[in-house]
Amino acid sequence: MNQKSQHANPSKNRTPRHRAREFALQGLYQWLLNNEDSGVIDAHIRQAHGFDKADAAHFDTVLHGAIRDVAKLRAQIAPLIDRPLDQLSPIEHAALLIGAYELEHHLEIPYKVVINEAVELTKSFGGIDGHKYVNGVLDKLAARVRTVETGAARGA
Repeated sequence: MNQKSQHANPSKNRTPRHRAREFALQGLYQWLLNNEDSGVIDAHIRQAHGFDKADAAHFDTVLHGAIRDVAKLRAQIAPLIDRPLDQLSPIEHAALLIGAYELEHHLEIPYKVVINEAVELTKSFGGIDGHKYVNGVLDKLAARVRTVETGAARGA
């Protein structure tokens, strides 16, 4: 059967970049649970319904970059969380990896946008209060990774 799978969040008001993050979240979720090869995950997700409306270049950057840099990203996140990484829900873990990756590698995206996007992903796909947790962790990480930008925004 070659039918495309349905997307989990059918909201019509998503930008191509937001869609790319949604698909990257799904890919990271799959990778965290099954440790599948990123190429296999990538190929599978590209067949999903709605992928043609996503920013494919951003999807590639985030999915493959987060997997490639996972050790560094986890090292940045670990001191900011209140439990071991393996006790995070896979959705929170994936959203934190996406946010950490974008904070580190996509300086053209304002840090508040990075945090908001990760929070929205967690609201759409995660548990009831997971978005609050992701918001707090990424806010602390932004203060460490983007000191000039966060300092200016906070009036420092």
